[in-house]
Parts: sequence; structure tokens; C-alpha cells
Amino acid sequence: MYVQLKQRDMRRPPVNVSTLARMKKEREPIACLTAYDASFARLVDRSGVDLVLVGDSLGMVIQGHDTTVPVTVEDIIYHSRHVARALTHAFLVADMPFMSYSEPEQALDNAVRLMQEGAAMMVKLEGGEGQRRIVEHLARHDIPVCAHIGLRPQSVHKIGGFKVHGRDPSQAERMVTNARRLEEAGADVVLLECVPNELGKAIAEQCRVPVIGIGAGPDVDGQILVLYDMLGITQGPVPKFVRNFITAADDPLAACEAYVQAVKSGEYPAPEHCFS
Repeated sequence: MYVQLKQRDMRRPPVNVSTLARMKKEREPIACLTAYDASFARLVDRSGVDLVLVGDSLGMVIQGHDTTVPVTVEDIIYHSRHVARALTHAFLVADMPFMSYSEPEQALDNAVRLMQEGAAMMVKLEGGEGQRRIVEHLARHDIPVCAHIGLRPQSVHKIGGFKVHGRDPSQAERMVTNARRLEEAGADVVLLECVPNELGKAIAEQCRVPVIGIGAGPDVDGQILVLYDMLGITQGPVPKFVRNFITAADDPLAACEAYVQAVKSGEYPAPEHCFS
């Protein structure tokens, strides 16, 4: 039993949900990155990252689509199982793609596939109050859940593009309420994307679970970036919150280590990466 854990480097025990909760309590910033294959996953894991996300961002950075919408459950399973083979320390989260969780039973079936076939330890789904019953259903079946609010890339066609959310006071208030209700429904982590600093801070203070930010300011419990963005691989414009860590590093591993250190020390995100 637990043979796979005995085979890991126990000098750095594997991160789990309890680890993340403890890090929030102790105010230790959580460093997160995406990964989509075994080679990069091994590099990211060695760098000291706490959490790895197999994001549906692979639709854009791997598959070349303009949005994440075309990504399928099979795509995520394929990439997640390869990433899982390379991790010894980081906690593995897999995205639930567009329309793969529109009803509770559908969501449960797909979450089970992501965990059984893709070896994910947690699933991430986008949505606010409307996804509360989905989160409740998954949590009732002991599926760890990350709830993604703020900018939701899967809804890009509905919201009219990639833009900052929560600048309007009433919208900001709704987002704080949604975060709390998703936590009450059973979410173990909240991911917050593209919001003003003050809103990121408010949500992190209101939630007992860790709040991971991407473009959510310096006062959340952790940071995540798309690996290809922070390594300068992505061509063309990148979001304001992205910092290129390869420019001052000798190689990709050093860049990832610099990212982890910058998150842990509070150096990243700097004011130029934030929204007001």
C-alpha cells in the first residue's frame, strides 16, 4: 500500500490538500505553474513548485487555438497522465474543459476520469454561483475541487474577450460572495484571475481555503502562471501580469527556480504586473 509514496524523494514529501491549507494558515506563498508533458513537468517539479496545473490553456499554447474552448476531456487526460509520471513533489490539478461539467452527474463522470485515467489529484472548474451545485456534488463524492472565478477563459465568447473583472463595486461584491459560497459548497482551493489588487486581497481574507491568483495582485495566498508565458516561449502579446523569468536565467530550470523564489519572497507580482 502507498508503494508509490515510498518511491518518492521523502526529503520533500508530496504536497496534498492539507499541505496547501497549512501554507495558507502559515502565510507561506504557494508557487504554481502549468505543465503539459513529462519533460517540463520534471523540470517544474525540481524547481520547487508546490502545485502543477494541466490547464486547458494547452489549447492555445500547445494546440494553437485562439481560445481554450476546443479542448476536450480526452486532451486533458492525455496530458495529465504524462505530467503525473514526472512529479514527485508538486500537487497535480487538472482542468475540466468547456461543457464537461454542465450537470452534476456529467461533472462527476468526467472528474472521475481525470483522476483515474489522468492521475489528477484535484479538478478545476470555472464559474461562480451557478456552479455551486456542481462543486457540492463533486465534494460529496470526495473529489477535491478548485473553483475558478474572475476572468473565465472558457466564457470568452460570452463575456466579449479577455478583460479585468471586479472593477465595478457591485461586481466585486458578488465575486466575494461567490468565492465564499463556493468554499461553503466544498471547494478546496479558489483560483482568481484578472482582478484588481484590492479585490484579490478581500477574497483571500474572506476565504478559509487557499486563494491562488493569476493577475490577482500580491495579497492572495499563491501565484500561478502559464509555463510557456514565464519562459518567454509564447509569441506575440502576453497578459500584463506575466513576467518573463528566462531573460535573467541560464536555463529553463533556473528560470523556474527564480519564479518560485520570487513568489515565496513576495517579489512577484510587482506593481507593473497588477491591476487597479
